[in-house]
Amino acid sequence: MLRQLSALLSSLLLAALLALPAGRAAALTPAEAMAIVQGDNDERIAALNAAAAAGDPALAPLVQALLDEEIRFDAQRVYRVQGGGAVDALSGEAVALPDAAEEPRLNNRMRGALQAALAGLNLASPDRALRLAAVDALLRASLDEDQLPLVERALAAETDADLKERLDRLRATIQISADDKALRLQAAATLSASGQPAVASLLQERLAEGAEADPEVRAALESALGAVRERLAWGERLGVLFTGLSLGSILMLAALGLAVTYGLMGVINMAHGELIMIGAYATYVVQNLFRTHLPGLFDFYVLAAIPVAFLASAAVGAVLERGVIRWLYGRPLETLLATWGISLILMQAVRSIFGAQNVAVENPAWLSGGWQVLPNLILPYNRIAIGIFAALVLAGMALLIARTRLGLFVRGVTQNRRMAACVGVHTARVDTYAFALGAGIAGLAGCALSQVGNVGPDLGQAYIVDSFMVVVLGGVGQLAGTVYAGLGLGVLNKLLEGWQGAVLAKIMVLVFIIGFIQKRPQGIFAVKGRSAEA
Repeated sequence: MLRQLSALLSSLLLAALLALPAGRAAALTPAEAMAIVQGDNDERIAALNAAAAAGDPALAPLVQALLDEEIRFDAQRVYRVQGGGAVDALSGEAVALPDAAEEPRLNNRMRGALQAALAGLNLASPDRALRLAAVDALLRASLDEDQLPLVERALAAETDADLKERLDRLRATIQISADDKALRLQAAATLSASGQPAVASLLQERLAEGAEADPEVRAALESALGAVRERLAWGERLGVLFTGLSLGSILMLAALGLAVTYGLMGVINMAHGELIMIGAYATYVVQNLFRTHLPGLFDFYVLAAIPVAFLASAAVGAVLERGVIRWLYGRPLETLLATWGISLILMQAVRSIFGAQNVAVENPAWLSGGWQVLPNLILPYNRIAIGIFAALVLAGMALLIARTRLGLFVRGVTQNRRMAACVGVHTARVDTYAFALGAGIAGLAGCALSQVGNVGPDLGQAYIVDSFMVVVLGGVGQLAGTVYAGLGLGVLNKLLEGWQGAVLAKIMVLVFIIGFIQKRPQGIFAVKGRSAEA
């Protein structure tokens, strides 16, 4: 089946090439075909490049057949083996395959030359996708001046701006090792306008190997390398900034729930990380249900997992508040110890149900891949989506706290519990609602984290300390402070990682937070009121 498909593709390519202006009217001759399939590799490659440069339409089927190992030859002609018989490789006439027919020798070098020639012939295809694939294949191949006429002809006929730029770079890649000094200088000028990492590597190799002896050309290559590296540096800087903002949005999302339970309610909840973990495992369960029962809608499982993750974590949070924390308000040390013990129980429960190993959560198709902004900068769709999701959760939470009846009750109870009770507010119920809200937001963070990392029983442990740092640095009870602190710490952490490494970056961030809190104990945004410290 594969050989029949290859034969069909070769026939279609032949038809496309015949419809285009060819470099010569004559077809590939038996002598030229024989020179390609037998003899010394250097002579075979030279004959192959000469036929490819002429744009011979009969060459593509022959090359494809060689790559498919369907070619045989003897002293008289070249044969193509098809099914149980054979045909003349050029005319297609059915012939008997002689017993003495030999199989052409194909080593890696010859295969590379054949693949490059086939890609070069595809440059004339009317299909843009095929031309693009051919250019990219040639950019990865090792080419010489013999293939320059083929690229020149394709460049002259190309109308697509993106493909013209790639072909121009391909031509310069060939010219940079040409014997003519003027061509090498022209190649350096062309490549200096590129921002591709492969171009920087090409220029570096050309300079490092000492292949270029001419001082003028070396100076041009060094100038081109500097220009390319400067463009690549901007991609790296923007990549660090995006990675920092992505990490910051994750920290902000993980800390938002803690901003309610700790910032507004004053509860030191060491089980907050496990509430994040529960949200991630809820997403895993929803994924498996969609894969089993609704495979056609699998790409939408994340949309269903969002409310499920919120409700699962909120339910656990409500049980935790009603069963344990309600008896410990105003006793921070006991609350810390109790919630730490609960975190161990939750982790062991997950290990017993799902196993100790990490589970696989798959990205849907619309969250896979990325957006290529620059040649060396690709923004993953899943991280872009998490940033947008974190902003929506933040906006929803701010509206809930500031504009709803529940938000009014939460603010009233946290500011003056006795007065709120005196005016008819059911303070115990409000505590449960508020704690469940914070736990539910932690579940949303777990749902988001499942799309960018491993999901396992220890997932929450990686974010509990960072979440507390974000809340304390931003200012206890201040949502705006949580945003600034989360994004700021994310960017700062990534900048320091590129400078000193991941471990030292964490230490330096912690030292910074300690120093900042020493100078400003209330955090970035201090609580304003009569009881607030100056």
